[in-house]
Amino acid sequence: MTEAPTSAPEVAALLDRAEQELLDLAIEGGRADWVYATYITPDSEALSARANARMIERTVHWVKATSPIRPDGLEGSVRRRLKLLRLALPLLAPSDPKESAELTSIVAAMSGAYARGRYTPQGETEPLDLQALERILLTDRNPARLADVWSGWHSVGRSMATGFTRYVELGNRGAREVGFDDLGAMWRSKYDMAPDAFATEVDRLWEQVRPFYASLHAYVRSRLRAHYGASLVPADGPIPAHLLGNMWAQEWQGIFPLVAPPTAGAGYDLTQLLVARSTTPEEMVRYAERFFVSLGLDPLPSSFWERSMLVRPRDREVICHASAWDLDYVDDLRIKMCIEITSEDFATIHHELGHNYYQRAYGHLPFLFRDSAHDGFHEAIGDTVGLSVTPEYLVRIGLLGASPPSDADLGLLLYRALEKVAFLPFGLAVDRWRWDVFAGRIAPRDYTRSWWELRRRYQGIAPPTARAETEFDPGAKFHVPANVPYMRYFLAHILQFQFHRALTRAAGASGPLHRASIYGSHAAGDRLRATLALGQSREWPDALEALTGERQMDASAMLDYFAPLRKWLDEQNRGVPVGW
Repeated sequence: MTEAPTSAPEVAALLDRAEQELLDLAIEGGRADWVYATYITPDSEALSARANARMIERTVHWVKATSPIRPDGLEGSVRRRLKLLRLALPLLAPSDPKESAELTSIVAAMSGAYARGRYTPQGETEPLDLQALERILLTDRNPARLADVWSGWHSVGRSMATGFTRYVELGNRGAREVGFDDLGAMWRSKYDMAPDAFATEVDRLWEQVRPFYASLHAYVRSRLRAHYGASLVPADGPIPAHLLGNMWAQEWQGIFPLVAPPTAGAGYDLTQLLVARSTTPEEMVRYAERFFVSLGLDPLPSSFWERSMLVRPRDREVICHASAWDLDYVDDLRIKMCIEITSEDFATIHHELGHNYYQRAYGHLPFLFRDSAHDGFHEAIGDTVGLSVTPEYLVRIGLLGASPPSDADLGLLLYRALEKVAFLPFGLAVDRWRWDVFAGRIAPRDYTRSWWELRRRYQGIAPPTARAETEFDPGAKFHVPANVPYMRYFLAHILQFQFHRALTRAAGASGPLHRASIYGSHAAGDRLRATLALGQSREWPDALEALTGERQMDASAMLDYFAPLRKWLDEQNRGVPVGW
C-alpha cells in the first residue's frame, strides 16, 4: 500500500477516487441484491453475496488506506467524508478474503432462510408464508391457534443459530481491524457522538416516554384479561406475545377491536374504504405519490412504475419485506412490496416513498453524503407524512365522505398509539440485545434466554411457550439475520412526531396536533426539501435544526400528540396494576 497523503488536496483526491469506485460497486451490488430479493435462487443468492463481498473488501481497503490520515487541518467537508468512509457499511468483514467471503455468504444464507420460511398450522393442509401467518395473528381470537402460529413462525430461526454465532465473530473482527471495539460500537458511531454517549441519549429518550407506554400496556393488559380470562393474561405480569396481533408484538393495532373505548370507535375503517373502492396495489402507491407532489415535490420517474415490485409474483420466491431502493444513487427509484389492500400497507407505502424522496433529494451530493442525517431521519420522513393522513385529509382526497366528529378522536388516538407507542420498547430491545451480543456480554448459549429477558424488561411481554436455546428466536425478526441495524426505527418513532409538530406549524395548521395535516402545503414542503437535500453532509443536529429549529431529539411532541389519550388512560387505569 502506498504512503497515505498528507496535504488537503491529496486527501480530497484520494477520497474522490474512493467514492467513485465505491459508487460503482454500490450500484453493482444494489442490482445484484434487487435480483436476489425479487427472484430467489441459489444463483441469485451467490451473485448477491459475491457483489457484497466485493463492496466490503474495497471499503475495507479504502478505510485502511485512509486510516493514517490525520483530520487536523482538513476542510470541513473533506474531514466529514473521511469519517463517513469508515462508517459506510453496517458490516466490515475481516481483511482475509476467505473470511470476507464466508461472512457475506452467511448473511445471504440467513436472509434466504428467512425469506423461505413457512409453517403449516394445525388445521391447514399447505405451508403458509409469513404474510399469511400474520393475517391469522391479526384476525383470529383462538389463543391455542395463535400460539401454534406464533411458535411455528419462530422456528424459522433454528437453522440460523450456528451461522449467526460465526457472523458475530467475523463481524467483530472486521470492526476491530478498523479501530472499533466491536460491531455494535461501530453502529453507534454513526450518530455524530461517542458510542457510549449515544447509548445514554437513547436511554434519555426512552425515559421520556416510558411512563406513557406503561399506562398503555396496563390498559391493554386489562382489556385482554377481560377477553381471554385470568388463566391466560395476568393482572400484573407480562402480556403473552401471541395475543397482541403481531408476530413480534411490536405493533398492537390489530387488537383494536378488543381494546377500543366502549363509546368511541376509530370513526372509520381505512381498509374497508380502500377495499370498497376496489383499490389496486398501484393506486395505493399513487395516493402516496400525490401526497408528496402536493408539497411541491416532483412526481416519481416513469422507471419507478416500470421496475418496482408491488405484488407477490406467483412464479418464484421473493423477499416480501417492504423496502425502498435507489439503484443508481440518482433517480432509479423503486419499492419492493407484496402490497395488500389494508390500512397498514397504505401507511407502509407512504413510509417507503419517504425513503425514495429522500434518496432523490441528496442524489447531487458526493457519494459518501448520499444518505440521511442519521438513519432515524430516513425512517422518519415517510412516517411524518403518514401522521398527516388524518380524517380531514381522507375527505380531501375523496376516500372519506365526512370527517368523524371530535368525540371519535379518542378511538383514533388509541389506534395510533397501538401502532406508534407500542413499538418503542421493541425498537429499543432489538439493538440493545445485539449490542450486548457484539460486546460479548451475551454468550451464544444464552441468545434466546437473554432475548426474552430484554423483551420482558422493555416491552412487558413473554413468549406463549417455553423457549429452548435451539429455537434462536431473534432470527425470526428480519433485521437480525439480514444485518440491518434497528435503532433507526426507535429514533424514527420519536422524530416523526417532532418533525410533524414543526411542519404543521410551518403549514399554519390549526387545532389539535393529531388532527393537523401538511397535505397541500408548499411551505412545509420547502422546509422538508431543504432538509432532505442536506443528506449526510452535515451533522444531524444541523439537519434537525433546519427542519424543526431544535438541536436535540425530543419525545415531547409525541406526548403532546397523545395528550388526550394519556389523560383518558390514566382514568381507565385507576385501581389497575401498572407495570410488570
